[in-house]
Amino acid sequence: MKNVQNLPTAKDLERYGIKTDTAFWNLKGEELQKITLEKEMGRETENGTLAVNTGKFTGRSPQDRFLVKDDYTKNVWWGKTNKPVSPENFDKLYDRVTDYLNGKEVYVHDGYVCANPEYQMNVRTITEFPWSNFFVKNMFLRLTDEQLENFEEEWVVLCAPGYSEENPEEYGIRQGNFSILNFTKKVALIAGSAYTGEMKKGIFSALNLILPTEKDVLPMHCSANVGEDGDTAIFFGLSGTGKTTLSADPERKLIGDDEHGWTRDNVVFNFEGGCYAKVIDLSAEKEPDIYNAIKPGALLENVVFKPGTKDVDYLDGSITQNTRVSYPIDHIENIQENSYAENPKNIFFLTCDAFGVLPPVSKLTPGQAAYHFISGYTAKVAGTEAGITEPVPSFSACFGEPFMPLHPAAYAEMLSEKMKESNVNVWLVNTGWIGGPYGVGSRISLKYTRSMITEILKGKLEDVDFEMHPIFGLQMPKYCHGVPSEILNPMSTWLQKGSYIQKAIQLAHSFHLNFEKFASEASKEIIEGGPLIDEHHKMNSVM
Repeated sequence: MKNVQNLPTAKDLERYGIKTDTAFWNLKGEELQKITLEKEMGRETENGTLAVNTGKFTGRSPQDRFLVKDDYTKNVWWGKTNKPVSPENFDKLYDRVTDYLNGKEVYVHDGYVCANPEYQMNVRTITEFPWSNFFVKNMFLRLTDEQLENFEEEWVVLCAPGYSEENPEEYGIRQGNFSILNFTKKVALIAGSAYTGEMKKGIFSALNLILPTEKDVLPMHCSANVGEDGDTAIFFGLSGTGKTTLSADPERKLIGDDEHGWTRDNVVFNFEGGCYAKVIDLSAEKEPDIYNAIKPGALLENVVFKPGTKDVDYLDGSITQNTRVSYPIDHIENIQENSYAENPKNIFFLTCDAFGVLPPVSKLTPGQAAYHFISGYTAKVAGTEAGITEPVPSFSACFGEPFMPLHPAAYAEMLSEKMKESNVNVWLVNTGWIGGPYGVGSRISLKYTRSMITEILKGKLEDVDFEMHPIFGLQMPKYCHGVPSEILNPMSTWLQKGSYIQKAIQLAHSFHLNFEKFASEASKEIIEGGPLIDEHHKMNSVM
């Protein structure tokens, strides 16, 4: 085997079943970029950022995600999110993928996840494509040359986009591409898809089972920042709710923007060493941090160039609406250097309620927090997906259902316990509509939402009076500096109060229907944290 870039020994790949003449180990980003360009697998933008096209798959393929069913995964919540595959079929597919890689150039990256040293997990990633390796170098935490000398992996990620299984039904999978986690062998096997997010989310999904069951750590799909006084804030929210925007605060340092753990010692740490941000409609005005992070060392995916130029047209979604960029977290200026902090004080559940029902801000009890955490509500609005002409409720358990191997109630119970132990406040923040639903009302001003969060972080809402929402049971502040008091109670912004009540009961019913599948595993406290009134109740009971 050819010795390239400090290759430890030829045996290091043979023990994974891969026999090849050329392997590139721990190349620098600029070297991976050069190889990608030489192989005509990407192109550079005007400022020298590498851009690639991920081919057929421009997003994850959740129907093709599997977990090996064995003794380790006996507590997994099996269903449409977590689909089983047998150990025997995994072994056969693994052998077929490694046979495919034999004789090919491969790229190896050694790094780790979990920024808190106590929970560090070393990951070796072996990829078919150089730019896949570039992505992992951006997203996983990076080791020093000295640390690399004694590197021993705990998990292996094997990524072969060029392999497509011709007989999927023979191995218990759906089609040619697949992403499989084997917790006993500690392997993430990805094939048939070049979408880089499969590697990131594969390891995130693994941590979502390992950390709560082995380490007593709550894994969270969230962003987090820390203030000058050392108080940590956590932001949960699905796409379009403002999670990235609202966690970027010039007066607070960013811990991370997507995946974190909350330890028994009350430390919040980033899983990653980078950011993976959407860039559709990106501008320097809308998202200055992301825009300025797109420079050499970053990796753009599936963007379109303006004809005859090296300039990216961020408005062009002709390949996909899911255009992306990955970059090391140090491409952002205002970051927490070690990527972890103590003392969580406030948690924000962000939702974009297009029905205009939920208050702009409300305070949750532990039971309500667990209920809304399990629910993971936001709304899809017209134009976001084909066929949607009016708002549609959208629920994703724990604000990250596709990546959660355990029953959502298990994570919610952990959250409730940590809330009580640390005396943390949990807030539901609606960044959606007031004064009526989408098409009638208007979107809540970002300025007002920022004011609410700032006042909460300063502790200013501790001493104000609250009133209870009659249908959802949420505690709504009567006053918040910088925010018109009349919008704090959403009913007061509707011209027709009866229409508001009707819409609120309709949304409450959607919550109840969604929660039915979780109720058997949820405690009485969590169940009672839901809306007080369903649409079966008479409307005049709240008038």
